[in-house]
Amino acid sequence: MNNLLSIKNLTINFKENQNVVDNVSIDIPKGETVAIVGESGSGKTLSALSILKLLPTNAIIKNGSIIFNDKDLLKLPQNKIEKIRGNKISTIFQEPMSSLNPLHKIDKQIKEIITTHNNKVNSEELNQSVLKLLKEVNLDNLMNRPNIYSYELSGGQRQRVMIAMSIANNPDLLIADEPTTALDVTVQQQILALLNKIQEERKMSILFISHDLGVVNEIADYIYVMKEGKIIEHGKKDQIFYNPQDAYTKQLVSFQNKIRKHEENKEVEILKIKDLKVWYPIKKGIFKKTVDYVKAIDVINFTLNQKETLGIVGESGSGKTSLVLAILKLITSSGKIEFDKIDLNLVKKNKLKSIRKNIQIVFQDPYSSLSPRMNVEEILNEGMDVHFPKYSVSEKKQILKDILKETGMNYERDYNKYPHEFSGGQRQRIAIARALILKPKILILDEPTSALDITIQNQILDLLQNLQEKYSLSYIFISHDMNVIRSVSDKILVLKKGKLIEYNSAEKVFNKPKDEYTKKLISSVV
Repeated sequence: MNNLLSIKNLTINFKENQNVVDNVSIDIPKGETVAIVGESGSGKTLSALSILKLLPTNAIIKNGSIIFNDKDLLKLPQNKIEKIRGNKISTIFQEPMSSLNPLHKIDKQIKEIITTHNNKVNSEELNQSVLKLLKEVNLDNLMNRPNIYSYELSGGQRQRVMIAMSIANNPDLLIADEPTTALDVTVQQQILALLNKIQEERKMSILFISHDLGVVNEIADYIYVMKEGKIIEHGKKDQIFYNPQDAYTKQLVSFQNKIRKHEENKEVEILKIKDLKVWYPIKKGIFKKTVDYVKAIDVINFTLNQKETLGIVGESGSGKTSLVLAILKLITSSGKIEFDKIDLNLVKKNKLKSIRKNIQIVFQDPYSSLSPRMNVEEILNEGMDVHFPKYSVSEKKQILKDILKETGMNYERDYNKYPHEFSGGQRQRIAIARALILKPKILILDEPTSALDITIQNQILDLLQNLQEKYSLSYIFISHDMNVIRSVSDKILVLKKGKLIEYNSAEKVFNKPKDEYTKKLISSVV
């Protein structure tokens, strides 16, 4: 095998702590895509960062070599490594908004990458190079206006700009660290297709880092599975997916293939949406006359039964958030929102308080949704203080203990801690506990697992299923991950540009999708 880069027996630790990368060896052949898969803390990103000597200052490489073009990168001085960075070896990071400089226009940032390694190129050649790169990454619509800022672009466009910068100097190796995690499934597929196309055209190698096996399945030729700093299994894609040997790899693959067991007799209707519209007026002129509408939600109908999960999927701008906000009565809508036979659009504001506790929401990022100034006890008591003011202190304490136990937490250990003292999975358990402590009938889950590793994600999904069974909860589950939607949903609703384009049982949507857009979405499922 003709390897472009070989990592041999790499060992990294932080001062006197145990090894965070332990005797890792990875080969990257020329012109192929090698993926490293593993949960947070497995050492996959550190292994990749070590290639260009971008490790944190407190990280120590105890042992190993990284051979690239017959040279050990770990032994090269800083000035020679800088000539390789962004030139022979380039990188794409997970969040393009934080990777791109918001103070500089995108054409300037692309030019900077080129001129760093080629200061003899003239102004006209630079301009032509930028336009050619934008076209190559399918940003033709920006070729007439490349002098715009990153915040003026969508997430997918920003990531394409990052790809343009990474290939500007025609690198031999591209390191892609979770480049699609923050993107919707349709944009994610576009980025993966783009990377495949560029790799084929330029014959470059890709080191792709991810915790999502669905994404890895679409792009990788060879896969390394990491856990706790070690390579526990590696092999060709088909071998890893269809004949895994290690118990952890088998677990990862099984998480991707979970299918919800569907039950019958879920006939107690708890929510009915009829002819729902959310239209935002477009006003112009000195008198602010309404000239048109943005139809965020345009005539949607569906029902939700007790103990049932409705999965909602759609790309950014499809109307998912507007739909949820309308159900929660946080924005104005027309049509019927019947909860327990009561039309919420006809209920007066002063009577909504008693109903709201029955429809709770868990957000995507618990770190943002939990107050950093409140400890766990204060966070959970806040809802009870509003909706159950007559409860005594001892009653509240017992309820708090019970709900923390239900969600896998421990009162004595956790009650006086703050959100920053917990892991992502623990914070999401606290967010779920905050919603459940009010004894709701409907729980809206807005991308509750997208920020979590697949093992933690699976724990949260199992928790939600157990809670649903115990308390006969109904879920509205929003996600762009079709593997997750398949594992939790009884029915699926597909939105596109505010319109309902598919609504059926999960089994029919996955096995007999009617709409081409739905077919495209489910093509991402492993």
